[in-house]
Amino acid sequence: MDRSRRDLLRSAGALAAAAVVSWAPLPLASAGEEGSSPRRRRALRLAHVTDVHVQPELGAADGLATCLRHVQAHKDPPQLILNGGDAVMDVFGADAARAKVLADLWRRVWNAECSLPVEHCVGNHDVWGWDRKESGTTGTEPSWGKRWALDLLGLEKPYRSFDRAGWHFIVLDSVHSIPGPDAGYVARLDEEQFRWLAQDLAAAPASTPVLVLSHIPILSIAAMMYGEQEKSGEWVVPASWVHIDARRITNLFRQHPNVKLCLSGHIHLCDEIKYGGVTYVCGGAVCGDWWKGDLDGTDEGYSLLDLYDGGDFRVQYVPYGWKPRE
Repeated sequence: MDRSRRDLLRSAGALAAAAVVSWAPLPLASAGEEGSSPRRRRALRLAHVTDVHVQPELGAADGLATCLRHVQAHKDPPQLILNGGDAVMDVFGADAARAKVLADLWRRVWNAECSLPVEHCVGNHDVWGWDRKESGTTGTEPSWGKRWALDLLGLEKPYRSFDRAGWHFIVLDSVHSIPGPDAGYVARLDEEQFRWLAQDLAAAPASTPVLVLSHIPILSIAAMMYGEQEKSGEWVVPASWVHIDARRITNLFRQHPNVKLCLSGHIHLCDEIKYGGVTYVCGGAVCGDWWKGDLDGTDEGYSLLDLYDGGDFRVQYVPYGWKPRE
């Protein structure tokens, strides 16, 4: 999430604030609730950690360390972390020196504090230099753009899939530049990635449940409540906040009923919606309101997920007790 959206949020009316507070750090009711069919065997417990925005300021490095310790201190700890992107704050418009400071800080804290396996997703703030004017880049630097993010996170590609504990996981790359002189990005899949996604889903056994991770939500109700998106008389949700190709993606998912759950970040708020048989969960933010406290009632936190055989799951948002610093 970028600073312009933060400014919009602070100017939002009481209606928006009340709506978001009602979602915030409550357990999210998900498939496989008690009282339905007998509980299936749990296959995997994982943590969804997103929107860290680590920086030297505001105690953010200590905040990340505190979060990672909290994740691993549960009596029944997760076995895997999904990092949903926006690891740093930010390199989109940062010069090379600032980008190095943020990368070094991320690596130092994460390597020191995390003992669990992790699967990373690229966020818009992890892409170096797309704002050439602010960053002073030319676009010819070896680490320019997503290459910087891939190097930071130890990835070969920004999208991929893997199998774990009887589930199929798909990690998408939501962030694509807008052609032209103005710096910006849009949330979508390019044609190559969409074809790959269709082929990957077709190759997965129909009996294997699928979890999809993206930085920017494919669908989100929280995105409607930023600022005053309805003041023109129509709802207007920018394509940098929610996937502009959501219809195309959800139509693809309808062909594959084993797609059960889509996780995202970017919005810094919690919501959960179900559409076309798929549950879409937006997982708050480790940094809350960019390390300045809660954001409209959503505390700094992460999500704990229990995945079960057969596709059931439970999701709960967990504040980790961070107090903002000056």
